[in-house]
Amino acid sequence: MLAPMQGLTNQAMRRLFIDWVRPDTVFTEFMRVNAAAPVRRLSATDLREIAPQEGGVPLVVQLIGHGCEALVSAARSAQAAGAAHINLNLGCPYGRMTSGLTGGGMLQRPELLEEIIFALRNAITGGFSVKLRAGYDDPNQIFELLPLFEAAGVDFLVLHPRTVIQEYQGVADHGITARVVRQTRLPVIANGDIRTAADGARLLEESGAVGLMLGRGAIADPLLFQRLRGSAPAEPAKAERAAMLQRYLKELLARYGELFCGETQVLNKVKGVLATFDDADFEKAVRQLRKAKTMAAFSARLAELE
Repeated sequence: MLAPMQGLTNQAMRRLFIDWVRPDTVFTEFMRVNAAAPVRRLSATDLREIAPQEGGVPLVVQLIGHGCEALVSAARSAQAAGAAHINLNLGCPYGRMTSGLTGGGMLQRPELLEEIIFALRNAITGGFSVKLRAGYDDPNQIFELLPLFEAAGVDFLVLHPRTVIQEYQGVADHGITARVVRQTRLPVIANGDIRTAADGARLLEESGAVGLMLGRGAIADPLLFQRLRGSAPAEPAKAERAAMLQRYLKELLARYGELFCGETQVLNKVKGVLATFDDADFEKAVRQLRKAKTMAAFSARLAELE
């Protein structure tokens, strides 16, 4: 699965992945649920993006918000717009920065989750899954929540085994993932710190997870999907990585030019992608690309990459 990543997995990025490597499933960026709105809980822009699939690949609609009534209303609107599967975000650290308990912040009030999870399951006629962190500040909180998810009939869990307050610091503890797999009958998708084909293969074997959700590792290297499948080199040489990076960023510039407005916005979006790169061989080159002020300068520096 291609992970939902706010500001990154927009329509242009998802289409690139579908065209290049065809993930088994793609997710929308999270769609904010407006708890204060009397009627329309999702924006008109979000509603237009909803579909059961994208390019023939199943498209999961991810909701983030708070309030049982608002979330249920948003889920019904998403279904009416064509959503075949809805995912509830209980992991994003974004929720810590809002007045309401949103995303990972909802894990601060686990006593409220029972009503929400059951209400969503009852309202959603298609697939329903939950993406969550291991806990808000306690990585063992997930084990207290498993009975709720099982009783409600959630279809599967996507687990990122960090706490919400960790954000992206430290390492994802997939020992927790393995324990969750052993303790629940629900399918578990493993997410977090999957940067290479070796990482993914080891995680599947050691955790028993039924699948992987690829986030920053895939944004930095779209061919990670193919490397995991054995249809692209698991450890490509530097020259191959350079060629892939050039092709990838050129393609993004073109696709972002169709989706976003103006050179500055396009460049900023591409630079957001560069923030996921951690290949030491291209550290200097990526730093120079991020300093580019114009499309021409960016393209010139990209052409020099080797």
